[in-house]
Amino acid sequence: MLYSHSTPEQKRVRLREALASGRIQQFPGAFSPLSAKLIDEKGFSGVYISGAVLANDLGLPDIGLTTLTEVATRAGQIARMTDLPSIVDADTGLGESMNVARTVQELENAGLAGCHIEDQVNPKRCGHLDGKAVVDLDTALQRIRAAAEARRDPNFLITARTDIRAAEGIEAAVERAQALVDAGADSIFPEAMASLDEFRAIRDAVDVPILANMTEFGKSRLFTVAELAAVGVNLIIYPVTLLRSAMGAAERTLDALRAEGTQESQVSEMLTRARLYELVDYQAYNSFDADVFNFAIPEVFRDTGVGH
Repeated sequence: MLYSHSTPEQKRVRLREALASGRIQQFPGAFSPLSAKLIDEKGFSGVYISGAVLANDLGLPDIGLTTLTEVATRAGQIARMTDLPSIVDADTGLGESMNVARTVQELENAGLAGCHIEDQVNPKRCGHLDGKAVVDLDTALQRIRAAAEARRDPNFLITARTDIRAAEGIEAAVERAQALVDAGADSIFPEAMASLDEFRAIRDAVDVPILANMTEFGKSRLFTVAELAAVGVNLIIYPVTLLRSAMGAAERTLDALRAEGTQESQVSEMLTRARLYELVDYQAYNSFDADVFNFAIPEVFRDTGVGH
């Protein structure tokens, strides 16, 4: 009922333990607090909060238009609904070094277990689009150093994302990954890898956990858990999968409603009322309410209209 039973500190420890377990972790992307509860109930390892999803849900493209307040607020709303650790996309840190430091502390305050910060220039682009540009090495390292130094909880996970593969190739990605680890990154997110061999090259180059992005319609084939585990990937994110699924269903229902004059043909595909109430723990709220408000109405207030 209400929020998760685990503290942010406990979630961060759990994330560290999971990454050290030797078992690959799957983090589907939540687009709302309720979807995070569904991810938790289905037995996944954690929740991912995509910057693209946060922007798209506001009706914006993923080009760095969201603010720190918007990201921290929505990510916090999602993270607090589940006992699972949540990782959020912090884009380029929402600014340069001092902004990066503040971003990390605001995300700590919001209850996140970790974030990733990328090496694109501002304004950034979606990681699986063409035409990306990355900052120079010194700027990329400054962002990660600022993030690592700013955090107050040493278990808050700082992941360095590099987009340099698309611009300069896999060898450049390997070199940058190594430098980012030396700068203080706890894990590496090599974006838009073209093959399993490229993931393996990153694995051979660093001794920290590696994150793989399995987004639809991107540069990478949708590799399976087994395939990614075999090349040493530790964590897989599915950033926009649930939003795309939900919006696809919403569009089909609206089309049916417009064409047929009723939603009847789509009802069988909908979440039932009972299932929705189960997800939001309706019965627990009813029980709590009954326990708190189990008082008798004083005689003086009966049928007098007082309090109505």
